[in-house]
Amino acid sequence: MDGSSQLSPGETTAEKLARVEARLARVERYLQLETETAGAGEHPGAVPRPEGELEFAVGQKWFAIVGILVLALGAAFALSLPFAGLPAFVPPLLGYGVAAAFFLLAWAARRTFELISANLRGAAMALLYFATLRLGFFGDRPALGAGSPAEATLLVLAVALNLALAIRWKSPWLTGLALATGYATALAVGSPWFVLVALTVLAAKAVAIRRRYGWPAFTLVGIGLTYATYLLWAVGNPLPGRVAAAAPPTSLGFLLAIAVILAAGSAGRRDRGAEDAVANLGALFNCGAAYSLFLFHSLASFGPIFAAAQGAASLVFLALAVAFWVRERSRVATFLYAMTGYLALSFAIIKASEVPEVFIWLSLQSLVVVATAIWFQSRFIVVANFLIYAAIVIAYMALAQVETGISLAFGVVALVTARLLNWQRDRLELKTELMRNAYLVSALVVLPYALYHLVPGAYVGFAWVGVALFYYGMNLIVRNPKYRWMGHATLLFTAFYLGIVGINRLGPLHRILSFLFLGTVLLIVSLIFTRARSRNQSAVAPSQSKI
Repeated sequence: MDGSSQLSPGETTAEKLARVEARLARVERYLQLETETAGAGEHPGAVPRPEGELEFAVGQKWFAIVGILVLALGAAFALSLPFAGLPAFVPPLLGYGVAAAFFLLAWAARRTFELISANLRGAAMALLYFATLRLGFFGDRPALGAGSPAEATLLVLAVALNLALAIRWKSPWLTGLALATGYATALAVGSPWFVLVALTVLAAKAVAIRRRYGWPAFTLVGIGLTYATYLLWAVGNPLPGRVAAAAPPTSLGFLLAIAVILAAGSAGRRDRGAEDAVANLGALFNCGAAYSLFLFHSLASFGPIFAAAQGAASLVFLALAVAFWVRERSRVATFLYAMTGYLALSFAIIKASEVPEVFIWLSLQSLVVVATAIWFQSRFIVVANFLIYAAIVIAYMALAQVETGISLAFGVVALVTARLLNWQRDRLELKTELMRNAYLVSALVVLPYALYHLVPGAYVGFAWVGVALFYYGMNLIVRNPKYRWMGHATLLFTAFYLGIVGINRLGPLHRILSFLFLGTVLLIVSLIFTRARSRNQSAVAPSQSKI
């Protein structure tokens, strides 16, 4: 061994490290392993970014994608020509030949040009499907009839082959392309039963792929393709040569079944303690798209069964809300499906009931909503329900020409709802009194309004004082000071009413009796509170003297 490698006695550790680094540098220079000096401000171990990186990305990646896309479109346009001088089966065979050539090129470039190979695979799959579609479309004399059983069978086989290849290659975007050809097949065939069954099967396949391969966004792909295809089919088939057939009433049932299947694509969260953004987005799109299509299709085409259809939709979406709460503990998805179900129930009630009785049923529905909100522990549902309740009350006041006592039902519903929220405030985790106060204020306004229209003018003051006494009685029962304040406010309303309206409109006898009755009640209330305050002060005084 070289003597220089021997450690000198008394040599410091720093000198030893410096000598070792010098020897390593000589070895690196000999083996040509020298690294470039990192630029100023960069990490020493960072790989330097080549100049013109954007240019390489455009030239290498995007030009390959655009180039292959242009080639595929050119071949597709060529296949769509009539070819009047050739037999009808020749253009599709040429298309199959071009697709096979693309598959071979993709296989040959799978290692050297991986990006180009992947894009060639997609182009080959698209051309394979388009060549099959060419058998029944885009010609003066197609080889097969558009939408015929033979054409439908070949299209299904082409979709199945594309899907099998995409899954074998484990490519999400190729799998999405294969699914898109499946939805195009549903429109190409066009018969109602084929469309409905195909959409159901494809939606189930999208969910199965998402759960099998862990591609969360694939549920969103299935939702978008499924409902877009249903919309195109329902409003009129856009493919040339296809005439939209009348949709059967069972199409609404298929639509609800599809909504349930796609909802399953957002289920199965591993961490139930945190919300999943993609799953919640899927629930939002599934609720919005499914119910919007269901509502407008049932309204436009199935008017006689509209109420029954909305009732069925309500049951389905509420069942989904229960499932997401019990199995997933997802507050967002539960809220979305529950509110969609309640919306469908509202439309069913509106269709099945007459004005003004419909407002009674809608107000009673709000009690059901609050009860389920307590079970779901959803503050969102409580807030949304109050906004709906307020809208119902305002709409009734604006539309009702004669008061029939329905406003009293509104007040009772508000009081019962406030008690439910107070009873289960810990379960709902309502940290503020805002929502309970909102319902109590609603009752405070609605009950005098109802009595003003129901009771003869001479007895309005007596009725309002009776409401105030009812609030004081509630305070004695539930020991909640809010009811005392409601009683105080109602008495002040009565005094204001008698001072402004009663003097001018009431007869002498009723005016005198109203003022005497109100004054007596005010004095009694004052005496009760004076006595209660004296008892409180006498109870506090001995304790202070002991101190």
